[in-house]
Amino acid sequence: MAQIDAFFKLMNEQGASDLHMVAGQQPHLRIRGEMEQVKYKVMENDELKALLYEICPEEKIKVFEENGDVDFGYEIPGLARYRANFFQQNYGIGSVFREIPSTILTCDQLGLPPVVEKLASLPKGLVLVTGPTGSGKSTTLAAIIDKANRSRKDHILTIEDPIEFVHKSQKAIVNHREIGTHTKSFAAALRGALREDPDVILVGEMRDLETVSLAMEAAMTGHVVYATLHTLNASKTVDRVIEIFPSDQQEQVRSTLADALKAVVSQTLFKRRDIKGRVAALEILICTAAVRNLIREGKTYQIPSVMQTGRKFGMQTLDDAIMEFLKKTWISPEDAYAHCIDKAKFLPFMKHGTGDLTDV
Repeated sequence: MAQIDAFFKLMNEQGASDLHMVAGQQPHLRIRGEMEQVKYKVMENDELKALLYEICPEEKIKVFEENGDVDFGYEIPGLARYRANFFQQNYGIGSVFREIPSTILTCDQLGLPPVVEKLASLPKGLVLVTGPTGSGKSTTLAAIIDKANRSRKDHILTIEDPIEFVHKSQKAIVNHREIGTHTKSFAAALRGALREDPDVILVGEMRDLETVSLAMEAAMTGHVVYATLHTLNASKTVDRVIEIFPSDQQEQVRSTLADALKAVVSQTLFKRRDIKGRVAALEILICTAAVRNLIREGKTYQIPSVMQTGRKFGMQTLDDAIMEFLKKTWISPEDAYAHCIDKAKFLPFMKHGTGDLTDV
């Protein structure tokens, strides 16, 4: 048992999502979205480095010492997996661990709209799950992949940095590949994937032009590709994918994306005010013929209007999801206002002003 495992057990007991251990500071836990100090001494650099290096593979230590940061996965059997990040900072080494639950929750258990589960049965195309860091993208994708694993006689291939949720093959065959351990990069893994007979491909993150291009190619050649992006809503997601490419290619990319894209799920996590825990507000874009035309014509600014009128297809805007939670008193008016798009719509719920100096 590694010394640091005691902190992971505390993390699990406290229901924390993240553990921060940084030289020159006391450890901190992120609980329900907020940082809480652990009653422990200030960690000095050499002491913390020895603690962290005990669980880090040798090849990852080498990468860290060469580059100043590294990602890898760590698992305590019977407890949980952890996504680890080491980084150099002003006072020495720093680290952040994200807990990946050993039990994969279903779409129903997560309270996701029924249309999200239906995305697991798509025969081909691109599905993007987006949102800021820590918004639960991996958890939502894990639920979708779990549904596909239980219902499809297919080959599911995941490409992640590092591997997070581990799926045991059920009806499907599932293979997990980790960047830096099993393959050099997302792009290299995607190039290889097209020769590995996959039906379903999970791309942990679309970081660069080559990865985006290969993911779209895979989606256009009979595969269903699920991937994540760090964007805040559906229309910005479409714009972000197109803007990755050089300007002289963007018109062609719009056409390709319009054909390949099947859905965008953008989510934001909120702290529950009625019970302990958090809840995800989802914006859902389903690529109907009308949406595809808007993407081709470069009129992504009209996408929110189509989502408003597309509820029969399972579409919803982020503001509508937030408003539903607010009316149920699940979330606070302050949190709702901070994350909504149309501020005027939520202003009447604010009793003591917005607290935002930029709102004039």
